Amino acid sequence: MKLFSRRQSAVARRSKRDFPAGLWTKCESCGQLIYNKALEENLRVCPKCEFHFSLTAPQRIQLLLDEGTFEPWDEDLAPLDPLQFSVPKPYAEKVREEQQACGMSDACLTGKGVLEGREVVLGVTDSRFMMGSMGSVVGERLTRAIERAIERRLPLIIVSGSGGGARMQEGLLSLMQMAKTASALMRLDEHGGFFLSVLTHPTMAGVLASFATLGDIIIAEPRALIGFTGPRVIEQTIRQKLPEGFQRSEFLLEHGLIDLITHRRELKQTLARLLRHSRP
Repeated sequence: MKLFSRRQSAVARRSKRDFPAGLWTKCESCGQLIYNKALEENLRVCPKCEFHFSLTAPQRIQLLLDEGTFEPWDEDLAPLDPLQFSVPKPYAEKVREEQQACGMSDACLTGKGVLEGREVVLGVTDSRFMMGSMGSVVGERLTRAIERAIERRLPLIIVSGSGGGARMQEGLLSLMQMAKTASALMRLDEHGGFFLSVLTHPTMAGVLASFATLGDIIIAEPRALIGFTGPRVIEQTIRQKLPEGFQRSEFLLEHGLIDLITHRRELKQTLARLLRHSRP
């Protein structure tokens, strides 16, 4: 006599058919399943543990700037393939795939807008495009944005969210963007400019080692992963267990590497308050 049957119940047989894919997201921090509509309404913040999911560059612009005030710059700039890089696939093909997938020509948007009545220059990196890695277009757009902030005497805000660092497919042309953006920010400082740097999850590698950590004030979202190399790589290299929360926003604030941690709901108001204390 069989005690168990391999036949599935009607509920089990229907489960995969009746629950369409793409309706739920699993929180990478606490594991909570979140209905996507509820997640969007909560600014892509987990309602259980307050983990801040990544936002796209257009979502960031919508969150921070007054409605309808953003004027994009340098949209015609697009990456070339100077090294004819082909591993694991041709770089030109990879770029086309990324452009089609996220609707952006590269991993950064820059432009001018208004934040609670104050005109600002804004740059935002987007982790959807090759993990927000910094290539020649990202560096050029940010450098031009910094130069326009100097010319127009406007405050500068850059929101960083890059897990990719410098883009290996462009070799030294990518690495030099670190020095180029840093040099432009030095000129901004010499001209008395004001730079607010916002670090989001994740901000890593060459982006962190250049413009992201050169702000007059550095703000981070809660529990964002911020560092040069990921914690697993560090542990494997030094063969030691890292402290709890290492490379998270709270750890960096405690050790004086950032100035503020601000919840996404309060970020626009925090930036506006800081701008009121800058030069007109």
